[in-house]
Amino acid sequence: MKNLRHQSLEAIEDLLKEWGEPKFRAAQIWDWLWKKNAGSIGEMSNLPKALRERLGTEFGITKVVIHHSQFSSDGTIKNRLQLHDGHFIESVLIPTEKRVTVCVSSQVGCSLSCKFCATGYLPRLRNLEFDEIVDEVTMAQEQALQHYGRPITNIVYMGMGEPLLNYKNVLRSIERITSSDGMGMSPRRITVSTSGIAKMIRQLGDDGIRFKLALSLHAATDEKRSEIMPINETNDLTMLKDALNYFYQKTGNEITFEYILFRDFNDSLTDADALVKFCRQVPADLVNIIEYNPIEAADYEKPEENSVSAFMQYLESKRVNARLRRSRGRDIDAACGQLANVNHESAP
Repeated sequence: MKNLRHQSLEAIEDLLKEWGEPKFRAAQIWDWLWKKNAGSIGEMSNLPKALRERLGTEFGITKVVIHHSQFSSDGTIKNRLQLHDGHFIESVLIPTEKRVTVCVSSQVGCSLSCKFCATGYLPRLRNLEFDEIVDEVTMAQEQALQHYGRPITNIVYMGMGEPLLNYKNVLRSIERITSSDGMGMSPRRITVSTSGIAKMIRQLGDDGIRFKLALSLHAATDEKRSEIMPINETNDLTMLKDALNYFYQKTGNEITFEYILFRDFNDSLTDADALVKFCRQVPADLVNIIEYNPIEAADYEKPEENSVSAFMQYLESKRVNARLRRSRGRDIDAACGQLANVNHESAP
């Protein structure tokens, strides 16, 4: 049975024309799919029963469902989500005074094997479909209204998986989220984070995307970055610098660097100086300095507070726009790098 949400509006119009149905029925179906987030064809109450039954013989709607949720003492909510084929992913809803951000996954597992990231120790089982990513956002929207009394304001593709290795589905999900006949969210409130796929960063530039881009940098020398991020062996800092400059020339869009501090690995003033030098080669708007959140599989540790302070002061002295980002949801393993699906099951 085909997934009705994978059909374009034009395809639905053509099908209904073939069936002898009026064209406006397609708009009604589309509204149910992307405005009302229908979970089944049976919910489409303004369609004639005969049409619903006929649609139901050829199409279905596969929805992501919440398997269970965990609630942090700081208000963060982590959702374990079950896909139609039995796989699991995780998403995180993060409230602050000014924002409500949802962090979404783009793959079941990950193939990049970053040494500090819990997801990196899982196998990549498959890419998410675009509508599954949209479901992550719409469910987060419902939770935000229920628990915080306000809607989500920002979306970050920083959950499980590498978004640029699921390029088409990620872009199509953003098209649905930002469309006037979808959620209507501004692309300026969406950030896609990548571990650094130079070829696909250039593709983003060629495609003229309007959302923000974040690079998970974490070390500003090839030697250290390759040690913790194997992707750097084939996408080194020179390649990434050139790709990011190409992206910026094409789009003018905001670029952010993400830099996790690890004790006695990348938290010295020498490391800070290397970061400053890299920043001067790329028009980055911001460097997010992130506290490391330990995981059982890795030996890295959180840095000392005095090292963090010295690192931040050095960046400030060199006029680098840096912000220290304190982790949220650490008590429920929802913080940066902790999404692991420890109890994940594979599809039968």
